Amino acid sequence: MRVMVIGSGGREHALVWKLLQNSKIEKIYCLPGNAGIASIAECVPDISVTDTPRLLNFASAKKIDFTVVGPEAPLSQGVTNAFQAQGLKIFGPTQEAAMLESSKIFAKNFMNRYKIPTAFSEAFDDKNKALDFIKKTGLPIVIKADGLAAGKGVIICQTYQEAETALENMLEKQIFGEAGTLVLIEEFLRGEEVSIFAVSDGVHYQILAPAQDHKAIFDGDQGPNTGGMGAYAPACIVDDELMQQIQTTIIEPTITGMALENRPYRGLLYAGLILTKNGPKVLEYNCRFGDPETQAVLPLLKSDLLELLIAASEGNLQNYQLKKHDLAAVCVIMAAGGYPGKYEKGQTIFGLNRKFDENVYIFHAGTKKVKDKIVTDGGRVLGVTAWASDVADAIKTAYTAVGKIAFNGAYYRKDIGHKALI
Repeated sequence: MRVMVIGSGGREHALVWKLLQNSKIEKIYCLPGNAGIASIAECVPDISVTDTPRLLNFASAKKIDFTVVGPEAPLSQGVTNAFQAQGLKIFGPTQEAAMLESSKIFAKNFMNRYKIPTAFSEAFDDKNKALDFIKKTGLPIVIKADGLAAGKGVIICQTYQEAETALENMLEKQIFGEAGTLVLIEEFLRGEEVSIFAVSDGVHYQILAPAQDHKAIFDGDQGPNTGGMGAYAPACIVDDELMQQIQTTIIEPTITGMALENRPYRGLLYAGLILTKNGPKVLEYNCRFGDPETQAVLPLLKSDLLELLIAASEGNLQNYQLKKHDLAAVCVIMAAGGYPGKYEKGQTIFGLNRKFDENVYIFHAGTKKVKDKIVTDGGRVLGVTAWASDVADAIKTAYTAVGKIAFNGAYYRKDIGHKALI
């Protein structure tokens, strides 16, 4: 088989790495890819993830048998619809189904229709009306850009001044462009967060190992949110009883509801949940694999990834038997200094060729090759991932590997996975 993966980050590196464990794959391409992916697949750096016509032409010219979409932007723009219209096989929800991520207001209304537990909220396009609502509701409060904002469109406001600034930035200064012309203001929920990945064929689904992301930049979940500074799986706070509750109250009604609304969800449904004292509630939906959770979840998948994704895309998950390794995995993100604010690119990365434990893999996110060197090319640079028999050993192994890698300004959290040890 000839396979194509769309994307360029650590998630896509993990997808390519896991897909290549299938011996039927003759050739795998990644568009545009990165320096790490280029060591195991053929990258095509001049084709953007949102250039659907060129993606289609490439798939046709290279006789691609199956395409896997990594990021949300091409899905929200309808890449799946375009491929299916040309008779090309692809894994990822249609544009209509991807609205669960591309519009937080659509998602909130959907959850309310199907009584899926979530935070109370209101939508606004006017700053003053939004501020009046916040005065009545109280603090802290959560302000979300309606559209896609690369994981940075959610702001938790502890003070009225923070809320006013956030609203000014989104609604008036439009720092998120079209994504912030509407905002969702919702109550602040307290509890542990967990990421649930469900591979769905539109009717049936399979749940991968639950994971816990670490979004804040600093240890102890302090500081501004990022795209994710690390993750571990399985999330020990999700036992069998809680997983059954999540499936019954969230995953199943989501997939059933989308089918009822003629938006059948075939793809990866990522439910970002918070475990409140009143049970699990949905913070957000994503329509694709999470990053960095994917780097921790896929090493625990015993089943063949390609077979799983093909079965989902063809509507054949009813009798699928998913298998997982009885292990734990930890991914530590090494980021550029200054991230998630301004940061420098082009810093040489040292240590990538050193000897690492056999249960360690270095997933590249923001990297590129310049002559004979690998240099930084993004905010999140590497996802150093390790797996072991338990979380404690996986943490130790991952941080030992992190200690062998260096680049100017390198930053990483020191407490990834520690919640599992409490």
